[in-house]
Amino acid sequence: MTKTLNHAARMADITPFYVMELLGRAKALEAQGRKIIHMEVGEPDFPTPEPIVEAGIRALAAGQTKYTLALGTPELREAIAKFYRQRYGVDISPRRIAVTPGASGALQLALAALIDPGDDVILADPGYPCNRNIIRLLGGNPVDIPVGIDTAYQLTPALVSRHITASTTAIMLTNPSNPTGTLVPSGNMAGILERTGGENVAPIIRATNTPINDRQRPTPARENRGKNSRRAALVVDEIYLGLVYGENTNAADTNTALALSEDIFVVSGFSKYFGMTGWRLGWLVAPESFMRVIEKLAQNLYLSAPTTAQHAALAAFESGTLKTLEARRKEFEQRRDFLLPALRKLGFDIPVTPRGAFYLYADCGRFSQDSLAFALEILENTGVAITPGLDFGKNSSQRHVRFAYTTCMENLREGVERLRDYLD
Repeated sequence: MTKTLNHAARMADITPFYVMELLGRAKALEAQGRKIIHMEVGEPDFPTPEPIVEAGIRALAAGQTKYTLALGTPELREAIAKFYRQRYGVDISPRRIAVTPGASGALQLALAALIDPGDDVILADPGYPCNRNIIRLLGGNPVDIPVGIDTAYQLTPALVSRHITASTTAIMLTNPSNPTGTLVPSGNMAGILERTGGENVAPIIRATNTPINDRQRPTPARENRGKNSRRAALVVDEIYLGLVYGENTNAADTNTALALSEDIFVVSGFSKYFGMTGWRLGWLVAPESFMRVIEKLAQNLYLSAPTTAQHAALAAFESGTLKTLEARRKEFEQRRDFLLPALRKLGFDIPVTPRGAFYLYADCGRFSQDSLAFALEILENTGVAITPGLDFGKNSSQRHVRFAYTTCMENLREGVERLRDYLD
């Protein structure tokens, strides 16, 4: 009798990424000659800035194609540390930086270094789907906390206090959020850090005019978890932090979480703000005490990040490149300011104005209670590709869809017109 091969049992808990299936169908329609307005995938339409491309070409011509150190080239780690110092006023030792294959690689390193089988990780719902799946892959339990307009779709100190237990190994935040584009107020970030048992909160929080009310503080989390139990870690995904809009935004709210403590894990990368999606390059900033663990994981998981991309990324921090990127950030803001009222006028409910990233998370309940079916219907009948809320969790996901304003203004206008004609 022939035996069959079986996939690992844990794969039953790994959910599909529906937006990629929508993208596949959109590409098939394009192959048939239809023009598709892509508002589904979070990939900037701008090309990689020319100085970065030229630096990559020079690196190839110079034969920079061998493995690098597992944590990345010293030059790039130094450049990232300098960027934090100049952009955010935060001194980060290059020793705390690991260069990774995309921000996804950084997420995997951070979570693999923290999670034991059976550990809980607290995260917001809706939220980036790969976070849950990486946690499941490592044998952890994603603890999805429903969040809504009352907290701007972000976790708060009170929510964390309500759900943290002795089994909690990490709390995950995304700032700004995918899919909602909302920010975590700096006071909330500090309060969440305190709930993990962290004590090294920097003076920046005391300058925000949003002090934490001591009377509302529960017993510190490390006391709730027992004297011998480990602290929960704070893991913050800042891949969209360079894309924040609005002149009245509190500067402390747009600073890196690394300004609060040296014990925070921060994930970032070159894909979104820097426009290097296909170069597959990210970074992780971790507590120095974790770096040997991080290095061992990198050596075993992927050896090193792409060499040519690392050399090219050095040009990402040049003044001319940053000037180009800032101009693109302003264009993203203009797109948001067009698309947000246009979708509201069509009947989509978007109660919270996003402050960053390039997404609008819209309630489509007026039109459908099945976001996947609705996204497919819209794609087939209008040629507009959007993402079903089903990708982002279980919290009202059937009545939400995500629009990415990662295409030009002309396409956005045409997409709105197509939707108007169909939905009317």
